[in-house]
Amino acid sequence: MIKPSADTAAVSRPQRRRPLAAAVVQSLATAIVLGEYPPGTALPSAGELCEEYEVSRTVIREATTTLAEKGLVATRQGWGTVVLGHDQWSLLDPLVLDALFQREDRLVYLDNLIEIRTTLECAMAARAAGLIEEEQSAALSAKLDELAGLIDDPAAYSRADIEFHEIIHRASRDAFGRAIVSGIQGKAVRSPQYSGDPTREDIELTHEAHARVAAAVLAGDGEAAAEAMREHITSSWARRRPADTQDT
Repeated sequence: MIKPSADTAAVSRPQRRRPLAAAVVQSLATAIVLGEYPPGTALPSAGELCEEYEVSRTVIREATTTLAEKGLVATRQGWGTVVLGHDQWSLLDPLVLDALFQREDRLVYLDNLIEIRTTLECAMAARAAGLIEEEQSAALSAKLDELAGLIDDPAAYSRADIEFHEIIHRASRDAFGRAIVSGIQGKAVRSPQYSGDPTREDIELTHEAHARVAAAVLAGDGEAAAEAMREHITSSWARRRPADTQDT
């Protein structure tokens, strides 16, 4: 339950309401995406939501407007605020993404993420091979050396792994591809089903794949870079992907 402070509830300070409205949005967005309010059903009335969250009608209006901007709800005369279908959700919105990776069928979305990563990162690796600058080449080599020293530290290796890919993304100069991958993966990595629990052998295999990607990019071989990236992403996911339980 959200407990507004005196400052937060003050009508004379509308800027203070924003954090409170954001908290209501997060709660309702998560509930919608997790299916607590199925598509086609109406949210509780404004009065009921005010009572549930202990906030004013102004805060509920602000929250409802934000949910509508995310494609989660729409106001319909005679029905109230109605939950929209999945095909209308703004799936790349950070709040929606965060909730998607909490669903029971999150493997469906994680598999889709891998497909997107493969498509975009292979293209970025190929572009990077033809566009990488001397300073970026040095940074990529240095990051690979750093990764080699972290094989016995899975958490540190994972952090440096993301930085390794980021160097290639930047070298590709593909701003949109980089933003999409970063935005989606930034939420996915918090899901245990995405990150897995890699063994030392898993990390060694991942490092060998990183070395092949780096070698191709540094050699300026776009085709080899794309193929190395494809093998790296798909084989790494195959090793850590949980057995099918919810997805069919």
